[in-house]
Amino acid sequence: MAQQALPEREARLGRPLGSGGTERAVTGVALLLPGGGPTGIRRPSPVTALAVRPLAARLARAGRAEGLVTHVVHYRCRGWNGAAAHPARDAAWALEEVVRRYGDVPVCLVGTGMGARAALHAAGHPAVNSVLALAPWLPAPRADGGHPDPVKQLIGRRVLLVHGTNDERHDPDLSYRYAERAKKVNRDTCRFEVHSDGHSLHQHRAEVHALATDFLLGSLFARDYARPVADALAAPPPLGLRMPLASGFGASLRH
Repeated sequence: MAQQALPEREARLGRPLGSGGTERAVTGVALLLPGGGPTGIRRPSPVTALAVRPLAARLARAGRAEGLVTHVVHYRCRGWNGAAAHPARDAAWALEEVVRRYGDVPVCLVGTGMGARAALHAAGHPAVNSVLALAPWLPAPRADGGHPDPVKQLIGRRVLLVHGTNDERHDPDLSYRYAERAKKVNRDTCRFEVHSDGHSLHQHRAEVHALATDFLLGSLFARDYARPVADALAAPPPLGLRMPLASGFGASLRH
């Protein structure tokens, strides 16, 4: 069956969080890209955006003194939809909107599930400084051995993938294989494994949020990374791509 045409609607940015409600000068932006499904042209459920709002708020609080603003991207539709890659196109629109609103500021794309795939796809935009992909949905290699998702757009960006080892929705091995390819073209790529955690990363949510905060502040504002993040970025495969996220990570770090 031919895919139905996408209804006429636009992507949008959620209200800004952080930097005193944009009363202060904005010097960096985090775009939160929610999850979704393989197909679907209906409007996304509000639950998907609400699911990433706690992380958006956490990042905004942590980066307020630096001039960070976070926005949750609201997609036009709920699915990836094959070659149309609607969430990736919405991410590209959001990046243009950030440039229009805030000018030449660095952006970190923070995606979960399908949104992580969109973030990785959109990383080639000149405004993108870094990408954080949480429990990313990534496709298997094609039957001919080719790869459906490129990695060259990641060159010059800091890239962190995080995946629960017990994720039954999005295969963690596929994110490892993607990270392997990315590391070959971009040494500033690393990947953390959250042992025994599932797709939602709820079991170690505090550690995951602390890791996300450390990576974002270090990437956007040139702060020193926590030692495990610095080690993961510097380590060759497979060590830097299978870095375990330690229980209690962030307890003694900045918040």
